[in-house]
Formats: sequence, C-alpha cells, structure tokens
Amino acid sequence: MARYRLDIEYDGTLFVGWQRQANGLAVQQVIEDALLAVDGSPVVIRGAGRTDTGVHATAQVAHADLLKDWRGDRLRDAVNARMRPHAVAVMQATRVDDEFDARFSAIRRRYLYRIVNRRAPLTIDAHRAWLVKRPLDAEAMHEAAQLLLGKHDFSTFRDSDCQAASPIRTLERLDVSRIGDELHVYASARSFLHHQVRSMVGSLEHVGSGKWRPRQLREALDAKSRHRCGTVAPAAGLYLIGVDY
Repeated sequence: MARYRLDIEYDGTLFVGWQRQANGLAVQQVIEDALLAVDGSPVVIRGAGRTDTGVHATAQVAHADLLKDWRGDRLRDAVNARMRPHAVAVMQATRVDDEFDARFSAIRRRYLYRIVNRRAPLTIDAHRAWLVKRPLDAEAMHEAAQLLLGKHDFSTFRDSDCQAASPIRTLERLDVSRIGDELHVYASARSFLHHQVRSMVGSLEHVGSGKWRPRQLREALDAKSRHRCGTVAPAAGLYLIGVDY
C-alpha cells in the first residue's frame, strides 16, 4: 500500500462536519466513498482537524493508504470526479512516506474567522460569515486578543462536550484586523479545544461592541469557567486555512 497526502477545500454548509457520523453527511464520508470508487478497497482517511457542522476549509489536510500506485494529479482528478456535486475538492494529492500522519505530524493549525460588520443582510456571504450589525472596534478587539496569547487553561473557551484530556493549550496567534466592512480574526496553535476559536471570537465581539472592556476578556480566561464565556460565534464564519508540518 502507498500513503498519500490530500490537500482539501470544502464548503461546510451542508455537512455535519469533517468526521463521519450517523446523523448526516460528513466531508470524510464523501472523500472515502470517492476513494473506494477509484482505488477499489475501503479506505479510512485521517484529517488534520475535525471541523464542526457548518465550518469551512481552504486547506484541510488528510492522509490515505491506497492499494494502487497513483500519480498525484491523476488521483486528484479521479477523486474530484467522483465527489460531484458535493462542495468538496482535493486541491493536491502527493505521495508521502508511511510515517506521515495528517493529524499527529502537524505542528500548527491556522484558522480564520470572518465577521461582516454592517447593517445590510448577507447575500453572497450568507453561511460564510457572521453578520454583526452593531459597530465593532477592531483595535480594541485586537488589544484584548493579545491577553490570551501563551500557554493557559482555556476551560472558559472550551465546549462542555469537549473530549480533550486537558484544557491546557498554547495560543500562538490571535490577531484582529478590519478590511472595509469585514473583520478578520486569525488564530494559530498546535491544537485547539472543541469550539475554542468560536468561543474566543464571540467573547472578542463583546469587547468590540463595548459590552466588555479588553481586560474583562483576560478575567474570563482566568476564571476557568465556561459560564464566563461570551456568545459562541456561529460556525459559518470559521475556516481552517492552513496546517503546518
């Protein structure tokens, strides 16, 4: 068997998330079904990040062990042909050594969260961003975000159903910037807790709207209590944009 790295893009709107589940169609299932059709044997792929229902990816990474010896471009094209009309695409397929593991070899995951800050409703970006109508102060949000950097107990920003063994994570980057009507929140770490990014973004929105002072975000972190978290931002605005190895 040969191992292949798959670089994947998808619109998560109509999926129950990355991971195969009994309650609906998952991105993993669509890719595995396509690989079965082209390679001739059941395949279980491992992804770098288990994105939730409605979350998108421009740079998800997975690996698959296949029976046939494929040229990368031919594998990419064959799998993409089998995945139509689903909003999933393999951007690149590359032969890798057997030690490569899309999940455990990763040293960093990078996410983007998009907020559209305007009064008018979303049209093109419906299901692809969070519409916040009240004015947001991006500079205050960025100032507050820097207070979360480093190694901390992120229990406040951890979903109650999170299965991680520890709430300790090291947040490497959390930047907020404005481009016209859009606010972009960039986050990177080796790994994140379940709903951590969306929880941090929702709490940052409280700072941007003036409901919280920047220091209150750090106070929420230090409380180590889910009850101190602000609103959890919707899934639609979140994108997995990179995995580093």
